[in-house]
Amino acid sequence: MARKKKGSTAGDLFDVIAVLPWWVGVGLAVLAYVLLHRFAAEEVAVATSTNQMGSMAAAYLLKALVFWGQYLLPLIFLAAALASVIKRHKRQGLITRVAGDSDGATLRAMAWRDFELLVGEAFRMRGYTVIETGSGGADGGVDLRLAKGRETFLVQCKHWKAFKVPVQVVRELYGVMAAEGAAGGFVVTSGAFTSEARAFVRGCNIELIDGPKLKAMVDAVLPTVRERAESQPAAASTAVSSK
Repeated sequence: MARKKKGSTAGDLFDVIAVLPWWVGVGLAVLAYVLLHRFAAEEVAVATSTNQMGSMAAAYLLKALVFWGQYLLPLIFLAAALASVIKRHKRQGLITRVAGDSDGATLRAMAWRDFELLVGEAFRMRGYTVIETGSGGADGGVDLRLAKGRETFLVQCKHWKAFKVPVQVVRELYGVMAAEGAAGGFVVTSGAFTSEARAFVRGCNIELIDGPKLKAMVDAVLPTVRERAESQPAAASTAVSSK
């Protein structure tokens, strides 16, 4: 997977909020506006001596930052909330398309980024909290971090169509698991694993998920995806009507 490039503070904030439920972004937008608007409305004390000029200038600068921040921060949060809705809809669409394809052609033709989203959504529907690292580089190739209860699990995605995943990939994940104290790990591929890779996982808490097993996993979570997709509009309309 491609390594994620370092971005700006606003971009990093957007990325963090975008992976959370949409209502978190909306709530943060309202909270940010209320708090910053309160400070922006306060008057700056006028300096009564030359010794206070520096403090007054700093206060005016802070007031200007807060004034623009009361609009910019909520916009970032709302945009991230919208991105969360769009991304969730895309993930659910990936699950539906793969589950509806009996010969696995959709899975094999999928772009690597969509493959990672598909895997993350499948685990999310199985009750895990999913964090997409977007790195696949310096952290040993870990693409997803899962949490269930107090336990952490690491996932490495290999969207390889022509080659079998070798044992080196599994060893690499096992080393990262040991370093981080993870409870377990998963290596997920749209293809297959070598016999050496399958032999290595015997006795260690790593599960290998190949193409057919991933397809079965997607098929199993499809009812949950459909149920949540149907409940989201109902929940939104209930929230609007209650105001």
